[in-house]
Amino acid sequence: MNTISISSPYLAELPKYKAVAEGLRRQVESGTLAAGDKLPPVRDLAWELKITPGTVARAYTILTDEGLLEAVVGRGTFVADPAKALDDDQVWARQVQPDQTEDNYMLFSPRLPDMGQVGLIRDHLRGSAEIATDALLNYPRRENFEPARKALIDWLDPMQVGPVHHEDIVWSHGGQNGIGMVMQCVLRGPKPVILVEDISYAGFRRAAELLRADVVGVPMDDQGIIPGALRAAIRQHDAQLLCTSLEVHNPTGITTSIERRHELAAILRETGIDVLEDDCYRLGQATGPGYRALLPDQGWYVSSISKTMTPALRIGYAIAPKARALDLRRVGNYGFFSLARPMAEAIYTLLKDPKTRAVSDAIRDEVGRYVKHAINQLGRFDVAWHKDVPFVWLTLPAGWRAPAFVRAAEAEGVMIRAADEFAMRDTITPHAVRIAVNAQMPIARFDEAMAILRRLLDNPPHQISV
Repeated sequence: MNTISISSPYLAELPKYKAVAEGLRRQVESGTLAAGDKLPPVRDLAWELKITPGTVARAYTILTDEGLLEAVVGRGTFVADPAKALDDDQVWARQVQPDQTEDNYMLFSPRLPDMGQVGLIRDHLRGSAEIATDALLNYPRRENFEPARKALIDWLDPMQVGPVHHEDIVWSHGGQNGIGMVMQCVLRGPKPVILVEDISYAGFRRAAELLRADVVGVPMDDQGIIPGALRAAIRQHDAQLLCTSLEVHNPTGITTSIERRHELAAILRETGIDVLEDDCYRLGQATGPGYRALLPDQGWYVSSISKTMTPALRIGYAIAPKARALDLRRVGNYGFFSLARPMAEAIYTLLKDPKTRAVSDAIRDEVGRYVKHAINQLGRFDVAWHKDVPFVWLTLPAGWRAPAFVRAAEAEGVMIRAADEFAMRDTITPHAVRIAVNAQMPIARFDEAMAILRRLLDNPPHQISV
C-alpha cells in the first residue's frame, strides 16, 4: 500500500492516532485503498510512521468500529467492502479487535472480570433455546416480555426510579439504544435542542446527531450542573431535554449532591422540560432520589447490564414517566419490535436466578479491588474515584497537558482517554484523563500500568506541549 501521510498542516494538529485514522480514511475515500486491500500489521506501520504500535492499533480500532475496516482473526486487517455482507467467520472475527494485544494496557473503557457470569449466561442461553416452537416461528408480542419486565423491577432501586409498573419499561439493545428511544419520544420540531454537561458522555451527542438535534453544553462544578447555568440555557435555547447522570457522571465520577438534585429538579419542574437520567455506570446502591422519582411527569431513566454483568448481550432498558409509557412502547414497537424472544427468555431466567445477584456483587467487589490498586499508586495526585465506579478521573499536575500526557502514556503502551474526548467544542477543557478499570487483565499487569502512569506524573516535560 502507499505510505500514509500524517504531515499535512491539518493532520499535524491532530493527536497522532486520529491523524493516522484520518490518513487511512482519506486513502479509502480517494480509492487509493480499495475494498479488500490488506493493511500492514500494526508493528510494521508503526515502524514506517515512527510512532508506537499502540497509536496504530487505536487508529485501526476507530476505523473498525466505524465499519471502514474489518479485522479477521489469523489474516489481518482489511478495507471493508460496504456492498458485501460479512460471512459468519468474519462476524465472529470482528470481536477480536486490534487493541487487544499483549503489548498494550487497554484502559479506554471498563472491562468486567468473569466472576461466574459467563457460566450463568451460557446456561440461560442454552435454556432459552428450549422455548416453545411457536415462539421460535412467530414475531414476539409485548405480552411475551411481561415476565422479564417484572423480573427487572425486583432489581431496580425504588429510591432512584420511583414507583414503576412493568408497562413503563421497554427493553432496548443496550443503554445507547435506550437513550435514542427516549430522544425520539421527547424531541419535536425541525431543530430541537438538547442540554448536556460541558464535559459529558459522548453517546448523548451521537444520539442527538442521528436525530438532527443541536446539543448545548451547560457548565458544571464539583456537585454537577450549576443551577443558574441550567436555567439560563433552557431559556436561551428553548431546550426540550436535559441528558445527565446523577449517581456516576461519566467521565468525572461526580455524584450530584441531594441538595443540588432538588435545586435542579425545581428548575426543570418550573420550565417543564424533560430530563433523561443515564444510570449505566452505577454498580452500588443509589445515594439519593433520581429524576424519575423527583419529577414523575418529566423524568426518564435509562440503564443496562453492560457495566454490572456483561456488555456482550446488549441488554438495556428505558423507563418512561407514567403518562408517557405509551409513547415509549410505540418507539420500541415501530423501531425494532423489542428484543428477540429467546433473548428475553434468557434475561428473565438470568434475573430470576438467585446466583445472579451474588455474581453481580462479586463483580462489583472485584472492580473495587482494582480501583483500590489504582489509588494505591495514584492517590497522592488529584484523582476522583469511588470503589463502586469502574474508572477514575485524574486531574493532571502542573507541567502536563492532557493530549501530551495521553501520548506519553500511549508510547508506554497505556491507552487512556483525555478529557477532550468528552468535552463540547466550545468548552474550556480541563487537563484531565479518564482511566478505566480493565479487570480482565491480571491485577499485577494492571499495577504495571498504574506504575507507568505514576512515573509519568512524577516527571512532566520541561516544556509544556499540547
